[in-house]
Amino acid sequence: MAKPKKKLTAAQRAAKKQRKKDFMTVFMNGKQVRVRRPPTVDGVDAEEFIRQNADPIWLHQNGYWEIIHEREMEEAREGGDLPQDADPNFPDIPF
Repeated sequence: MAKPKKKLTAAQRAAKKQRKKDFMTVFMNGKQVRVRRPPTVDGVDAEEFIRQNADPIWLHQNGYWEIIHEREMEEAREGGDLPQDADPNFPDIPF
């Protein structure tokens, strides 16, 4: 005869809920392991949230110059200064 399941106490349920919130289960080297979840803001990755919502002054103060550069290149494309297929990392060589 199978042993009856024990019910969890309120504290155990709360701890389980907190663990599920903080960790996610993934497979590494064929084994199932728990790793910390990446930080999110309103369900969006923190880096993506910064890209969408930060102003240029905050980006500059915190060293996110690559995002500033991406925004400048996007504005240049929209303004017609650059062709749509131009790669910002490799400018056209004139010869």
